[in-house]
Amino acid sequence: RYVFRAFEQYTPWVRKIHFVTWGHLPEWLNTSHPKLNIVKHEDYLKAENLPTFNSHSIEINMHRISGLSNKFVYFNDDMFLLRPTKAKRFFKNGVPRDILAFNVVSPTREIGHIILNNVRVINKYFNKKRVIFTHFGKVFRPEYGIELIKTVLLLPWPQITGFFDPHQPQAFLKATFEEVWQKERELLERTSSSKFRNENDVSQYLFRYWQLMTGNFCPVSFYDAYSTSISSIEEAKAVAKLIANQSYRMLCINDAVVASNEYIFQKVKSLISESFERILPMKSTFEK
Repeated sequence: RYVFRAFEQYTPWVRKIHFVTWGHLPEWLNTSHPKLNIVKHEDYLKAENLPTFNSHSIEINMHRISGLSNKFVYFNDDMFLLRPTKAKRFFKNGVPRDILAFNVVSPTREIGHIILNNVRVINKYFNKKRVIFTHFGKVFRPEYGIELIKTVLLLPWPQITGFFDPHQPQAFLKATFEEVWQKERELLERTSSSKFRNENDVSQYLFRYWQLMTGNFCPVSFYDAYSTSISSIEEAKAVAKLIANQSYRMLCINDAVVASNEYIFQKVKSLISESFERILPMKSTFEK
C-alpha cells in the first residue's frame, strides 16, 4: 500500500508499474488503474518452467514482460521510497545510474554462491585491467566513499573478485538482458527451469554487472539509500524512526522477523505501518 502511495506522490513521472505476481493480489488494489499492469508468471515465463518458486528464474526473464520500457527500474518487494525522487536519480544520459566498485564475494552471504556464479560469467567476457583503463573515470569516483577504497585495495588482484551490491531499486536497460541472453542462453535457460533456488543459478545481478563492465551506466552515490533488517522490536523502533524522519530517499527492509513469534511480528508490523502512515497518509488512486 505504501509502495504505491510513494510511487504516486514521489515519482509521478513513472509511465507504467508492472506488478509481477503468481496471482496473489492485495484486496485493496485498484487493478484497473491505467498505470498498472498486472503480470502473472504465466504471462512471460515458459509453461514448462511453471510453477516456479525461484526468484532468480522470475527476475532473469523480466525483459519478456509485454510493454516493458527499454529503461526500467526493478523493485524487490522489500524496497520503499521515502522522499520525492526524480527520474535522473535512476537514469542519466539514457543509461542507468549505478556505482562501479569492486568487492569480494563473502561465503557468509546466503546467496554467496549465486553471486559467485554471476562473477564467473563476467570474468569470462571481461578483463579487469582493460575495464579499469577504459572506464577509469567511472571507477575512481570520490562520491563512492569507502567503496572506492575497497576498489583500490583490490587492484593487485588480476581477476574480478566481486562487486559492491547496494541492494536497492535497480535501474536496467532491457537491451542488456537481451544481449546477455544471446551470449549465455544455455546457462540462463538452466536457471529458468530451476523451480527452486539452486546453487548453480545465476541472478539478475548478472545483468547489472554486465552494464557496469560495458560502462553502460552513469556514476551515482548511494548515500541516499539504506538497507537494513528487522529481527526484534528494538530494531523495528529504529527503522520506524528512519521512516518517520525520512532519513533516506530509498529504504530496503529485509524480512528477518521471527515469524513463529506472533507477538513480535504484530508489534513490528504495527511500528512500521504507523511510521509509513505518518509520511504517506493520503490514499492513492491505486487503492479502491
